[in-house]
Amino acid sequence: MSEEPILATARMALVAAKPQMVRADLSNRAELGLLLNAAIPQAWPPPLVDAAALQWILKSVEADPDCLLWCARYFVLKEPRVVIGLGGFKGRPDATGTVEIGYSVLEQFQRCGYGTEAAAALCKWAFSHEEVRCVTAETFPHLTGSISVLKKNQFRLTGAGSEGDTIRFELARDRAATGLTTLT
Repeated sequence: MSEEPILATARMALVAAKPQMVRADLSNRAELGLLLNAAIPQAWPPPLVDAAALQWILKSVEADPDCLLWCARYFVLKEPRVVIGLGGFKGRPDATGTVEIGYSVLEQFQRCGYGTEAAAALCKWAFSHEEVRCVTAETFPHLTGSISVLKKNQFRLTGAGSEGDTIRFELARDRAATGLTTLT
């Protein structure tokens, strides 16, 4: 892995979820805090991040260590150092150059722009790879905060998602150039 495993934004560090971190997240949150050098709020984990999701992340990274940067990242506030969310991609770009983003922020840190900032950083990082042509996202229609994150990052609604009543959004490379937050 030649790339830096941490993305820096104005207010956060997005730290690649190494296997030992995910194992700690599953069984020993105090250890996770030590590994990330950050406090883990009592409300951890954020919405939609359950043991099955963490097991999927762990399995993905263990099966393909070079995929680490394309999986999950912990969102750590710089000041004070607190873990507030988790997000990343569902793997490397596919044959069409598409990756799917996902993210979740603890409720107490929602509506502060952190999700928008993290999603922008992830998208900017993805588009720094020439093979990425499009970033997609799926969410539920009732998750208005998630929809707002996507719209603020120039994603467009494209229709029904792949599961249940989800809806799908896309951000094409050419559109991304006009609206993503700059990394610091």
